[in-house]
Amino acid sequence: MTYPTAAMLPFNSSVLGEDFIPAHPGNSAPGDSGWWIIMQDDCLVFDAGDGDPALLEGAIPAWTGNHGEALCIGIWRGKPVRILEIGSEIKIPEHCHAEPLLQTFFLEKFPDNLLSLLGRAQQILSWQRKSAVCPRCGSATDLIPGTWGKACRSCGYQHFPAIHPCTLVLVTRETEVLLVRKAEWPPGYYSLPSGFCDFGESLEECARREVEEETGIRISNLHYVGSQCWPFPGQLMAGFTAEFAAGEIVVDREELEDAAWFPRSALPPSFSAKSIAGWMIKTFS
Repeated sequence: MTYPTAAMLPFNSSVLGEDFIPAHPGNSAPGDSGWWIIMQDDCLVFDAGDGDPALLEGAIPAWTGNHGEALCIGIWRGKPVRILEIGSEIKIPEHCHAEPLLQTFFLEKFPDNLLSLLGRAQQILSWQRKSAVCPRCGSATDLIPGTWGKACRSCGYQHFPAIHPCTLVLVTRETEVLLVRKAEWPPGYYSLPSGFCDFGESLEECARREVEEETGIRISNLHYVGSQCWPFPGQLMAGFTAEFAAGEIVVDREELEDAAWFPRSALPPSFSAKSIAGWMIKTFS
């Protein structure tokens, strides 16, 4: 599917629409019933059933056993939605299945709005795990009212969820597109040059540097086209288009297996158009 703008890509808040009302951090949900986002060893546990995969609904499932406190993250379709983390020793029922969220994304098992809710939940859970102790002194932390930030009980240091900016660039040269390949990707798959922002660097500077570092190619006419929240575990993917300026391909072998120019009419396999990389390739190639 081709999306009109990157804002409508999964994991972006606009995809949730009116189905989701976020909770104020720290507020408890009324009652003990609703939707359950259950995580086990970084896998989402969902109801596989006989139909489409779905969240578990109703009272807290008895099979979850002795677990930590459930975290309410908002209202989903009129009911509280909570994150619950369970131990690896818990045996899940036969009608349920456990799978990494990234895998469910690439297999397109959930509709975009539910997938976006799950992505938000995964980011929140990842932050909760990382922020339990103070990064300055190692003491326990408490939630700062009204935010997802944490304050140290001992030294008072406050820290907040870190979102890591990352750029992707679709580079064209007349009728060709510059694509790269990492060794761990599925056979034959290519995507866009990309990388994280460094200290003292703008998004545009990062985009230019990453393309040149990975491929040896220098670019011009850089234009921002959109962004996507990427909850694996907490990136903001900023997409750009650019034109070839100069250089010959020199592959950064520490990062990539290959980089090459491909005719627009014969592009290799790439990732889902529901990822910003796939969307950009489909929209701007």
